[in-house]
Amino acid sequence: MRQLFLDTSYLIAIESADDHNHKVALTHWQDLSGNLPIIVTTSYIFDEVVTFFNNRNRHGKAVEIGKLLLESPSVKFIYIDEAVIHEAWRYFIQHSDKTYSFTDCTSFVVMKQQRIRAALTFDQHFVQAGFKRNP
Repeated sequence: MRQLFLDTSYLIAIESADDHNHKVALTHWQDLSGNLPIIVTTSYIFDEVVTFFNNRNRHGKAVEIGKLLLESPSVKFIYIDEAVIHEAWRYFIQHSDKTYSFTDCTSFVVMKQQRIRAALTFDQHFVQAGFKRNP
């Protein structure tokens, strides 16, 4: 079955009406949800999203999204372990010409391991790393 990686920027765009990508993300998600693929995300994406909303005094939203990510049968949740950290660190070091975050690097490693070619993201770094970006 087809898999898509779920990135922080996409989640924030869907859940924040004031995000400049909100309308595009909502329309895309509505189109996608009719034939939902397996959605893969990581504990680092979880951390970024929950922290983002909590730091903006939206604790309830942070909890809501966190529960959804952890409990949804549509989400394959991958915990970043020591092996991924080390592989992502090597990737980070090798790409000094890019402005990838370390979370980006962990995402790229997980996508490679899971054979995922496309991400739900608005982050151009995924394209730079050789993945397809949706929407």
